[in-house]
Amino acid sequence: MKKLALLKKDAAVRSTSLWTPLVAAAVSAVLLVGCGGGSDSSAATGSAANLASSTPPSTQAAPPPDQPLNDNTVYGTGPNDNTIDMTEQAAVTHHNVTINGQNISYTARAGHLLTIDASTSKPNAKMFYVSYTMDNPDPSKPRPVTFFYNGGPGSSAVYLLLGSFGPKRIQSSFPNFTPPAPYQLLDNPDSLLDRSDLVFINPVGTGYSVAVNPYKNKDFWGVDQDAHSIDRFIQRYLSLYNRWNSPKFLFGESYGTARSAVLSWVLHEDGVELNGITLQSSILDYSNSASAIGLFPTLAADAFYYNKTGVTPPPADLASYVQQAMNYATTTLMPLAQAPNPQDGGLVNVRLNMSLPVAMQMQQYIGIDPVTMIQDYGNPAAFGNFFGQLVPGTAIGQYDGRATSINTGIGPFILPDAGSNDPSITNVAGVYTTEWNDYLHNQLKYTSTSSFVDLNDQVFNNWDFSHVDPTGAARGGGNTLYTAGDLAATMTLNPDLKVFSANGYFDAVTPFFQTALTLASMPVDPSLQNNITTKRYPSGHMIYLDNPSRTAMKADLGSFYDGVMANRSAMMRVLKLQRPSK
Repeated sequence: MKKLALLKKDAAVRSTSLWTPLVAAAVSAVLLVGCGGGSDSSAATGSAANLASSTPPSTQAAPPPDQPLNDNTVYGTGPNDNTIDMTEQAAVTHHNVTINGQNISYTARAGHLLTIDASTSKPNAKMFYVSYTMDNPDPSKPRPVTFFYNGGPGSSAVYLLLGSFGPKRIQSSFPNFTPPAPYQLLDNPDSLLDRSDLVFINPVGTGYSVAVNPYKNKDFWGVDQDAHSIDRFIQRYLSLYNRWNSPKFLFGESYGTARSAVLSWVLHEDGVELNGITLQSSILDYSNSASAIGLFPTLAADAFYYNKTGVTPPPADLASYVQQAMNYATTTLMPLAQAPNPQDGGLVNVRLNMSLPVAMQMQQYIGIDPVTMIQDYGNPAAFGNFFGQLVPGTAIGQYDGRATSINTGIGPFILPDAGSNDPSITNVAGVYTTEWNDYLHNQLKYTSTSSFVDLNDQVFNNWDFSHVDPTGAARGGGNTLYTAGDLAATMTLNPDLKVFSANGYFDAVTPFFQTALTLASMPVDPSLQNNITTKRYPSGHMIYLDNPSRTAMKADLGSFYDGVMANRSAMMRVLKLQRPSK
């Protein structure tokens, strides 16, 4: 697996926060990851009628035989690549999984759908997806469909597909290093398939997704371009598989949360209203991605995990400790960050705003002298000093502070651009690469002659970050991308939309407290804040890699989905409007 890309922003990123210099250096080294019937267009996709049939389960026919697919189309991943092939094909296989004691039969599809240009209606991309749909669902209950994607930009959906809530999951030693093969792919009792059909989308330039001639891959590489592309994929899926009247959910991770925010508005503009959105490891405000206020409680969580805290009385547990750290960040650090800072050589001299008592207090929380880290500014790994110095001789992960590796002596990285060598990534990379290739070929029965691209750096390097959200909070490119406004606008016009926000305590790339601050400050009516459910877990950026956290998150998601599906407020309003007046 290539390096997980998470928030690779240029060194010009600046913030008014306490630790702007050292955080900016870190952000320059990392990218955000990771960070189901109607007619069918080909025999290979099988009978779509099985997806939403109203026939009672007892009279359903046995599933048809599996339909393997050997795909010889070339899928290039460069900015100027495209294809002239416009076939919609998928390998179709049939499986079973047990979830909460319920045996679920399901159909898996791995293949491509064509998307079209909204103006010309001509095909513009051939997008790779994997879907899981329950066979013979209860016709009396509406069956939701959830669309998943990872982030980057430039990441395929393989990380969510094999790690989170699909019917299969990897088995790893995470947060420790997972030894080389052989590996075992497990049935996933935490799958969301008991609540929803699942569709995992690979944006153009990732997986086997490619532009269709005369369009080029780079035509889809931008905030708005990408959202419109995923919008067209979803509409194509809804049409092909007769799912227009199904409840619809989005699930995005890392940059995928920014994608969800923009996509929710684009879908709304096209008349597609969503029922729910899951934001995992959010990055909705890039201008505060380097905020010391948002980051501080995560560093405190890392220090707690390694018994490096010095606060008195000693913290009783992780949850209460991070709450204490959040209170300190709000009451003490936030006023410092908001005070005017003198300039020194063009760099913010934050030391002049930090008294010795405050520095000593911070050290008690995070186990490292913050002034020392600030003085090291200029070292490309300045931010990494925390992750390389908290535990002597050990490098700890930025995506997940519980993950460790041997410290090479130059911080947690082996090479200057080595986000790939963050132990959060290297400790699980091998099992993902091996199991995905084995699973796709042997169980999903899809074989391609092209290289599957799990992470494509070319996508990020050519990404257009320009975007103006519908609320008018006009912010520019990659350093200041703001998409919380898109989510706020969508929630305002769709007051039944519910949001589930999930973060890991040990994720320093998309910190949980910054997510809370961003959501709390959205330009939305205060009453709609009640539509947001927030949960945090003792895990990292990829919450689901921690077994207890994945199980806990599935339980929380189950309650979230059940609540959304039980919400009859919208239906009651419609019925009330339809009643004749007396």
